Amino acid sequence: MSQLRDKTNGCEWDKEQTFESIAPFTIEEAYEVTDAIERKDNDDLKEELGDLLLQVVFLSQIASEDNIFTFEDVAEVISQKLIRRHPYVFSEKQEHTSEDQMAQWEQIKRKERADKEQLGILDGIAKNLPSLKRSQKIQKRVSKVGFDWPDTRGVFDKIKEETYELEEALLSADKKQMKEEIGDLLMIITNLAQKLDIDSEDALNKANNKFMNRFSFIEKELKKTGKEFDEVELTELDSLWEDSKKLS
Repeated sequence: MSQLRDKTNGCEWDKEQTFESIAPFTIEEAYEVTDAIERKDNDDLKEELGDLLLQVVFLSQIASEDNIFTFEDVAEVISQKLIRRHPYVFSEKQEHTSEDQMAQWEQIKRKERADKEQLGILDGIAKNLPSLKRSQKIQKRVSKVGFDWPDTRGVFDKIKEETYELEEALLSADKKQMKEEIGDLLMIITNLAQKLDIDSEDALNKANNKFMNRFSFIEKELKKTGKEFDEVELTELDSLWEDSKKLS
């Protein structure tokens, strides 16, 4: 990467890149790693991990050129963080459960945020996380300080309330209000997922994949009959949809 960024003999594209221009590629590569894991394609996973590592190297090289930090600094920081957040393994060795470890982890993270003067409960949550994941992080944080319903009953009541408010917004035809109410409904659904220890981002992704598979089944069945979507009744499409559900 140093050679690629060399001002005299380097690659013109690589030399032009900045933190900001590389950031989207970093996000994309992280998703591709996850995709390879879900597909259980180990060869692809190996390649995608290399692509993700490249992003770390690339960003570190840019930082190094401006004397901000080096790749070695990045490795040192994460090593020290792991040691600091695992006292039961490194500094205060003792038998412990996963629950003990997670409790310690959260306590140490709170101290780290305080040291960074991130004193608010929600400080430090990245603003550019995927919205569902960010919502779940927000609600997990506030839940830890008691700002949450004691059980799922309260969440379901809130879902009904938000659904009613969305229906009211639809009747008013107020686009801004509809958008706000849909956001509220999505957030409360995410709260339910958080309470059930379900990753809402992953749940929606799986639902997307399931829908795509079922829709693909309908397309294939229509092709067998030589029909297009606009040539069949909705009842026939519903019937094919029900057939697709038997396969997944």
